[in-house]
Amino acid sequence: MVTLTNSSQAGVDAQMKNAGLTDLFEDRLSVENVQMFKPHSHVYKWASRKMNVPPEDCMLVAAHGWDIAGALWAGWRGAFVARPGAQLYPLAKQPEINQPDMKQVAAELLQLGGECCS
Repeated sequence: MVTLTNSSQAGVDAQMKNAGLTDLFEDRLSVENVQMFKPHSHVYKWASRKMNVPPEDCMLVAAHGWDIAGALWAGWRGAFVARPGAQLYPLAKQPEINQPDMKQVAAELLQLGGECCS
């Protein structure tokens, strides 16, 4: 499991360290390394290459509809955290998971088991 952010590498590294989450992720990927911002499809393609995982085996978990749309357009799978006021991009495919909070998204991910998380 990795993070993929539009923040700088130093920014995401500091955020993860301050939140005590660094050890929960194999890597922290920043668009600063690819010189493009999400939702450009090159970002997701770069991330899948960096992880050495085919795009169809990657799943983005996010609370931003534009981010989910970008991942889906790049061939990834999606899990949307539908926080109050958050909306999916109406012209994009729909993610396979769409729940109102991270706890329910996590429960669905666990149900998928190895199908999403190998």
